[in-house]
Amino acid sequence: MVVEHAKLIEPSVLDSEPEQSSKEVEDLVRVLDDESELVHIQQQTLEPHAPRVWPELGTTRRQRYQTEIEKIRETFVDEVDPEDTTMVSEYADEIFEYMQELEEDCMPNPDYMDGQSEISWSMRQTLVDWLLQVHLRYHMLPETLWIAVNIVDRFLTKRVVSLLKLQLVGVTAMFVAAKYEEIMAPSVDEFVYMTEKGYTKEEILKGERIVLQTLEFKISQYCSPYSWMRKISKADDYDLQTRTLSKFLTEVTLLDHRFLRVKPSMVAAIGMYTARKMLNGDWNEKFVYYSGFTEEHLRPGHAMLIQKLAELDFNKMYVCKKYANRKFLKASIYAIDWARTYFEEEGRMDGMVLQE
Repeated sequence: MVVEHAKLIEPSVLDSEPEQSSKEVEDLVRVLDDESELVHIQQQTLEPHAPRVWPELGTTRRQRYQTEIEKIRETFVDEVDPEDTTMVSEYADEIFEYMQELEEDCMPNPDYMDGQSEISWSMRQTLVDWLLQVHLRYHMLPETLWIAVNIVDRFLTKRVVSLLKLQLVGVTAMFVAAKYEEIMAPSVDEFVYMTEKGYTKEEILKGERIVLQTLEFKISQYCSPYSWMRKISKADDYDLQTRTLSKFLTEVTLLDHRFLRVKPSMVAAIGMYTARKMLNGDWNEKFVYYSGFTEEHLRPGHAMLIQKLAELDFNKMYVCKKYANRKFLKASIYAIDWARTYFEEEGRMDGMVLQE
């Protein structure tokens, strides 16, 4: 069963499961028992696929970017505050270097949907939007949401999931992520309630084991864009408007599968860059220094994000309703109006191509 208000699947689809021939059934290896099946693993599993990180830069452009960034790093003086214990300044450089090493290891195959037979990118978008509702309803930490979505994508990279179990993958991912991040994580019974008893406690617990085994317990290695956003925010002295707007913009990328090929550090930079553009700010040397990305490097991702915001009816997504609240300075209303005005004035978008 799927939560009705989430509209993950059309009601007519839920009336009956697609019939399978006896041969097809024999070709499937059951991971769980028939009552609480999470996934079917085909004997011919999905081929391993190294993450295709975007943008794929040519040698000349990569060298130009690197030269520009290194020049700024040599001349820029980072005003480190030794009294700010939250930034652990004596270890910060090593921490972020280590996080960069982990980035690609925790990225899913951006083309994993090609190996799925019953689900689509639009279903993934609806699932993620529902997870945003669950996340806000239980007042969980931002990192919990990002880890949950990352778990979903990496799991779907490795396993073929049936249509009726997609939401189970989502709620199980949130259950696992909450255990890692929350001080007081919601109980499994609360997660059952989240699905309006669409799945049982036993199904979620069995799903947890399958997810963790599939991902080889590699959960905490993932570092969300929030980690880099905090660092980049030093460039404008943690301006509240920019920070709030960039939080909304980075969460929008969760709904767009094209950003699966973008590193979390770059997602954070794109969110901050777009927020600065919307608030008539520039991308000066401070931002290049703290983000590690030049303006030229971020423009294609910025254009992709604006395109998503300007989509018809995108304002009906829950992430927009969430950030329309005064608590979040009505960031979504401002951003969507800005994006649509930009489209009307420009008439077209440059830099939308993923390839160089």
